Amino acid sequence: MPPLLEVRDLTTHIRTGRGLVRAVDGVSFTLEAGETLGLVGESGCGKSMTGLSLMGLLPPGGTIVAGSSVVLGGRELVGLPARELHRVRGNDIAMVFQDPMTSLDPTKTIGKQVAEPVRRHRGCTRAEATDRAVEVLGLVGLPRPRERLKDYPHQLSGGLRQRVLIAMALANEPRLLIADEPTTALDVTIQAQILDLLADLRTRLGMAMILITHDMGVAAGHTDRINVMYAGRIAESTGTKELFRGMRHPYTQSLLASVPRLTQDPARALPTIPGRPPDLADLPTGCRFAERCRYVTDRCRAQEPVLSGPDSHRYACWHPTDGPLPPDPAAVVDRPAGPPVAVPARPLLEARDLVREFPVGGNFRPARTRKVVHAVSGVSLELGPGETFGLVGESGCGKTTVGRLLVGLDHPDAGTITLDGTDLGRLRGRELRRRRRDQQMMFQDPFSSLDPRMRISSILREPLQIQGLGTARQQKARVAELLTEVGLPQRALELYPHEFSGGQRQRVGLARALALTPKLIVADEPVSALDVSVRAQMLNLMKRLQAAHGLSYVVISHDLAVVRYLAARIGVMYLGRLVEVGNADDIHRRPAHPYTAGLLAAVPVPDPERERGRRGAGISGELPSPVDPPSGCRFRTRCPLARERCAIEKPALRRFDPGHTAACHFPLRSPLSDPPPAGQTPH
Repeated sequence: MPPLLEVRDLTTHIRTGRGLVRAVDGVSFTLEAGETLGLVGESGCGKSMTGLSLMGLLPPGGTIVAGSSVVLGGRELVGLPARELHRVRGNDIAMVFQDPMTSLDPTKTIGKQVAEPVRRHRGCTRAEATDRAVEVLGLVGLPRPRERLKDYPHQLSGGLRQRVLIAMALANEPRLLIADEPTTALDVTIQAQILDLLADLRTRLGMAMILITHDMGVAAGHTDRINVMYAGRIAESTGTKELFRGMRHPYTQSLLASVPRLTQDPARALPTIPGRPPDLADLPTGCRFAERCRYVTDRCRAQEPVLSGPDSHRYACWHPTDGPLPPDPAAVVDRPAGPPVAVPARPLLEARDLVREFPVGGNFRPARTRKVVHAVSGVSLELGPGETFGLVGESGCGKTTVGRLLVGLDHPDAGTITLDGTDLGRLRGRELRRRRRDQQMMFQDPFSSLDPRMRISSILREPLQIQGLGTARQQKARVAELLTEVGLPQRALELYPHEFSGGQRQRVGLARALALTPKLIVADEPVSALDVSVRAQMLNLMKRLQAAHGLSYVVISHDLAVVRYLAARIGVMYLGRLVEVGNADDIHRRPAHPYTAGLLAAVPVPDPERERGRRGAGISGELPSPVDPPSGCRFRTRCPLARERCAIEKPALRRFDPGHTAACHFPLRSPLSDPPPAGQTPH
């Protein structure tokens, strides 16, 4: 029986102002009905363009080159007239795009958007299409689907918007679903729910699926076979279990080794892939991975390898590997020279009972009816010199607001922040500006946080000019020193932000944060927008600079593996409150709060056996609204252990180990003592 999908020598070129981009170059594979194929690799390797080529959705200047073949259910799609292709697209083959907010029409209700493909392809009445929309929205787990038909995309959470996109794709029961990074913008808990939903729907509907992802943990748990792509070509192709157990291509080996894991030794540097993928408009001779490969020889630079090996495991390499990369005994994170510095009697940073609320609906409503977003509700934490404190939780839990309060970008409605013994809330004018040198922030999106009209030299020099530090010559020397510290060449000084990759822009953001020699840096999702290989480089750099300068970090992230690697202590936030704080090892191995345990269970693991065995674990449901948070314990509406007491009484912090506290009436472990005195920090 022929496969459902047969792709042969698929080649897609895009004509741009800088030349011909070979986005997809001779890709071939097959896909059986009911099977899931993973496409993995770094950004720019051709994964998404392969999916778009199958759909016939090419960007301006894009063409599928003659000789390419895409056969779906025995029908050749390449060369089909536009009218015929419209009948196939959305009916036999459908796609779930990466960003639901930009993929959904903000001017139309979700009911109209889900019903639209039904009416277009089935020719049914408006009422019949609406009934089908209700049916399919219920199928993807949208609560009260008929009531939600008149909602607009902005009224839904990220997880619910992604479910709507999936419903649109499934409305006509396609035989093939292409999911392009369907969970990249989602929290780890919602990500787990969406991936489990896709796996369940694939089984129930018998459809095939192509899962495009850069997350090796996601690929491990939700695919049957994997194609590893690099520079527009397939570098390795085999079954998922075989790939993780015995990969043969050095790129696959390096990609897997650079993934931070919960079990990672924080004292060892993460393996990295040096350099960047080649420019697809100016490809090198020979193997496209040669300049980044640890096994490169002259043959690799002169002659390009082709996919070879048995049909069950094919790879394109002259010097194939044999399994995962062994640990490097020399890969130890830099440590400061000399004896350890004694910890002072007082911490560098103290935050006490921070509260921050934002009004909803403007100031013209009567005070008695005015609602507020309870962003931060009584958060306390401490941070020592040279220490890293990790702040984790889902989107909307208040992590970023806490970070902004700590660096003075926002002001608390109540509570105090003390930095190096000085109450920042009492400072004004010149003294407050001078103090800002000691506290800096790395933002989540380096592109939007850097002025696109300024060269890098001006961006890095600006803080020095504002603070009046040094002469012009000294400032230029400091800028050059900063570039060297973050691993960028001096020629970068004359470039603009758009001329850098995402990882390079984040290095510029770190350099700017270091410009004033601060004592504290708050890093808000510093690596969430980066590829796994670039992420490892950035994490190693942050650790090295911390050791060199004695920096203190507050690292904000929804990725527990990243925080576990960087932080000595971790605080877990839920709806504006710290629900657990403790040593990173205790939080990982012996969590006390059910929410922490659910976050840990939802973290994807790059191990097929373990990841498939954990399917269905984690946290169910959506985060409640911070405008009207649940009474008592705010986690009770999603907690499997919740009882009547949880709705009535707010849980107090209780000790479980020295320095380990959690706020739960029915914890996963027995506490050591009664709740600590009121106002005592969880430290």
